[in-house]
Amino acid sequence: QLQLVESGGGLVQPGGSLRLSCAASGSALDRYAIGWVRQAPGKGREGVACISASGGDKTYSERMKGRFTVSRDNAKNLVYLEANSLRPEDTAVYYCAADSVPFRLCGYGYDIWGQGTQVTVSS
Repeated sequence: QLQLVESGGGLVQPGGSLRLSCAASGSALDRYAIGWVRQAPGKGREGVACISASGGDKTYSERMKGRFTVSRDNAKNLVYLEANSLRPEDTAVYYCAADSVPFRLCGYGYDIWGQGTQVTVSS
C-alpha cells in the first residue's frame, strides 16, 4: 500500500525559498497523480499543485502559479514542490497526497495522504 512522507519544511524569511519533498514507500510512485495541498491555521485545505503520473500534466492554483513549481523523479520515488518568493500568507502545513486510481490525470481528488510538513514564513 502506498505511503507518503513529506520533508523540507521549516522557517523561512519572506521572499525566501524552500523545496519540499514527498517520498513514497510501499508502492511505486510512477503510477499515481500526486498533489500538494496546504492548510493554514484556522482555515480549510487548499490545493496548491498537482502532477500526473508521467509528469506531463501539471496544474496549479491561480494564487500560487508562477511562484510554485511541482516536479517528480519517478526513478527516485520522489515528488517535489519548489516554493519561491514566499509570503507570510504561505504559512501552512503542506501535505502531499495521491490519487489511488493509477494513471489518472490531475483533478480527481486524493485519497492517500502524508502527515504534512510545516512551512512558516516570518521575519
